[in-house]
Amino acid sequence: MFPEAEPLPESLVMPELYIPDDVPKTSVAVLVSGGVESATLAAKLGGCFDRVYPVYVRFGLAWEPVEETFLKLFLSRIRSPRLQELKTIDLPVWDVYGSHWSTTGQSVPDRSTADNAVFLPGRNVLLVAKTAVWCSLHNIDTLALGHLQSNPFPDATSGFFEDLSRIMMTALDAPLTIIRPFSHLTKAEVLRLGSDLPLELSYSCISPAPVSGGAPGHCGRCNKCEERRQGFAQAGIPDLTDYAVASQALSDA
Repeated sequence: MFPEAEPLPESLVMPELYIPDDVPKTSVAVLVSGGVESATLAAKLGGCFDRVYPVYVRFGLAWEPVEETFLKLFLSRIRSPRLQELKTIDLPVWDVYGSHWSTTGQSVPDRSTADNAVFLPGRNVLLVAKTAVWCSLHNIDTLALGHLQSNPFPDATSGFFEDLSRIMMTALDAPLTIIRPFSHLTKAEVLRLGSDLPLELSYSCISPAPVSGGAPGHCGRCNKCEERRQGFAQAGIPDLTDYAVASQALSDA
């Protein structure tokens, strides 16, 4: 008899996507913002589904032109037969958000603020609603989002998405299953899962600033840049992001 193998340390176990067994593995739409979670999810779903349709919803927020540029670069680098062309949906919110920091780019939550400072009211309802209509018209029954285990917002719970899925099926008279394959993972675990991807082309910043080449990129000061830095550090993998303000400069400030 051979001795029973010791389990691998948690830090060496590669995280996996969670997709319910009853979800057909044919077509899936995935909401992509270009952040590390949705970018990694778009790449990894190709190992589970025959066709992956990335969908970007353009709200008219201050950082979106830069975010969309990064997203297109990332998708071009991970091109595969299963990954379909990016679908962009316009859903402007300036008429309801008004002078909110997300539309003006002013008083953006910085690295010292709590996570709830970056809450965008109604964002997930808006994201899912119009995308679900597009899915219905294209016979896509599954919609994937890259939410993490630690997402603190009230519109990111399992109960919320179960209710929203039922509402959308009733409204559209069509099947729709919302899945969150990263809902059991931390940001660091997702970064480890995507460590073979060009994550430097993902985009997490809410206050774009010129970086070394002069083009707009990660500011290095905002709440989302700090979250990104911490995620890479906790994952123990190199952060190749080009920040306008380096972490050392922040420490010295």
